[in-house]
Amino acid sequence: MRAGGRTRTLPVMVFQSLAVVLPAYNEEARLGPALDELFAYLRAAPKEALPELVSVLVVDDGSSDGTANLVRRRPEFAGDGPAGVAPGEKDCPPLGLLSLPHGGKGSAVRAGMLAAQGDVLVFADADMATPPDQLFHLVRALHDADVALGSRIQPDGSDMRASQPRFRRLVGRAFRLLAQVWATGSVRDTQCGFKGFTRDAAQDLFTRLRITSIVFDVDLIYVARRRKYRIVTVPIKWSDRRGSRMQPRLGLALRVAWDLVRIRFVHRGIKRASAAGVGSSAAGAGRTPKQ
Repeated sequence: MRAGGRTRTLPVMVFQSLAVVLPAYNEEARLGPALDELFAYLRAAPKEALPELVSVLVVDDGSSDGTANLVRRRPEFAGDGPAGVAPGEKDCPPLGLLSLPHGGKGSAVRAGMLAAQGDVLVFADADMATPPDQLFHLVRALHDADVALGSRIQPDGSDMRASQPRFRRLVGRAFRLLAQVWATGSVRDTQCGFKGFTRDAAQDLFTRLRITSIVFDVDLIYVARRRKYRIVTVPIKWSDRRGSRMQPRLGLALRVAWDLVRIRFVHRGIKRASAAGVGSSAAGAGRTPKQ
C-alpha cells in the first residue's frame, strides 16, 4: 500500500503524542547538527503537523566517543533513561538518553522503541538523512495504518539512492531482491532508516524482533506481514550522508545472508495479531488488522 500524493491542507491530528527514536553509535561528529535540525523543525512545525506532545530519545549503542556527553550537554536534555523522555509541548520537546552496551543498530532500535513513550513512535537515522519535515508524512500515514515504512523510491519510480556509490547500489539491489522473495513481499525499500508505528504495533513487533544485525528491518517487515498489520509505504525525501561505518566485506555478506535465511525459521510459530490488540492508541481503536 502506498501513501497518496501531497495534500493542500493539514489533516486533523488524531494522535496526542509522538516519540522519535535515534539510534547512535560513535555519532559525535554528526549527531550535533542533526539534533539542531530536528529540534528546529519540532519547534517551528505547524500546530496541526504533529501531535501536541513530542519527545526525542537518543539510544547510545555503547559508543566509545563523546556521543553520550554531547546529548547530555544539549539544552533540551531531560534525563537518562525512559523516565527522562515523557512527551512535552512541541515548543520545548524533551531529549532523553538511553545508554546500552554495544549490540548493533537493531538492538538499539528495539530498546528505544520499547522504552519510548508516545501514541505513535518513529525511528530515524541519527544523521537526519531523512529531513525532519518528513515526520508529518509518516505520522499522517499512521492515521489509517499500523506500520508506515519510509521509502526512497518516489511515485514516479525514481530512486533517491541513485546518489550512493555504484558498488553499494549493486549490493543493495541484490539484497533487496532476495529479501522480497524470502520475507518482505512487495516492499521494495526495506533498509530506509525511517519507519513509524502505532504504539500497540511497536510494542508487539519489537518484542518479537529476533534479528538485530543490519537485517533487522527485514525481520520487522516479515513479522508485521505475518501478524497481518496494515502496512503503508510512504515516499520520503532523503540524501546520502557520507560517513557510514558499514563497509562491504565478506564477513558482513555472510552474516547478512545467514540472518536473512533464518528469519522464517525463528518466527515459525508466529500467528496473526488479534483485532482487540491492534490500533487502540489511535482513532478507530479496535479495527481489524489487514495486510
